[in-house]
Amino acid sequence: MALVHDAYGGPEVLKLATVPIPQPDHGQVLVRVHAAAINEWDQGLMRGKPLINRTGGLRRPRHRILGSDIAGVVDAVGAAVTRYRVGDEVFGDLSASGFGAFAQYAVAPETALTRKPSWLTFEQAAAIPQAGGLAIAGLRKTAPSGAGRRLLVNGAGGGVGTFAIQVAKAHGWDVTGVDGLAKLQAMRTLGADHTIDFRRVDFARTGEQYDLILDMVCSRSPLDYGRALRPRGVGAVIGGRTGRLAMAAAFGQTMRLAAGRRVSLVMYRANRTEDMALLLHLISERTVTPVIDREFDLAESPRAMRYYLQGDFVGKVVLRVRQER
Repeated sequence: MALVHDAYGGPEVLKLATVPIPQPDHGQVLVRVHAAAINEWDQGLMRGKPLINRTGGLRRPRHRILGSDIAGVVDAVGAAVTRYRVGDEVFGDLSASGFGAFAQYAVAPETALTRKPSWLTFEQAAAIPQAGGLAIAGLRKTAPSGAGRRLLVNGAGGGVGTFAIQVAKAHGWDVTGVDGLAKLQAMRTLGADHTIDFRRVDFARTGEQYDLILDMVCSRSPLDYGRALRPRGVGAVIGGRTGRLAMAAAFGQTMRLAAGRRVSLVMYRANRTEDMALLLHLISERTVTPVIDREFDLAESPRAMRYYLQGDFVGKVVLRVRQER
């Protein structure tokens, strides 16, 4: 059983269907899926918007089964697999290997997976890979020590932002979170020192300046970053409007501003071993907690996607996958 879509459109194109169980190839692992998380890429591939999401499938979706963040149990291994055995609990990001997490079974290269500790639930594990990896990749744009340094997270209530707040606080940063009014208390609970309701206050016009801005929205101009960054400060663009992202990319992934300031695209590498190890360490110490707003059964995926598209969630939206043998 898998969630499939054979046409581009809204959540109504998502259908449960019986599909063959995939077989692991050389270096691949078959995972019996227990949980999967929804990401921004999933809704983009579902709708085929922007047009780049139709690469390889202009008229029909190239990726029939969506889903990148996955957690489950190894059910079979292909030839030459050395890291895992049948029965191992794993999690990972399948975005670089064809997606397919929204199903009872999925195949993945063994390099796309990390061993799941027993103290972590499958739902928590599924919430980690992409959001946690992106948060650390953004924070890596400057020195890790935050003593005396200021961070602003724009769009801090989502999956990446909730990880960024917690990881930054673990490294001593003074953190300001920007999002809608309904998410401000959750951000404060996670450790944000200051919060801003973006509908009432423009963070780029308060006169405050930051050493690092992590931007999940990317709706600001270079002048806005220039005003809001301290000298030698960095604006790290993680997500947002395609036009803004393309503009930044046109400058070779980095746009130079005055006084050593710069705006840079965050280049994400899925399943980076060091990043997953750091996140698991912080989670084990209860310094960081994967934030899950709501869980849905796989059969409820259209409703789950509608909820995701509303944008009112805090942290991650996770799908539970019931197993039938």
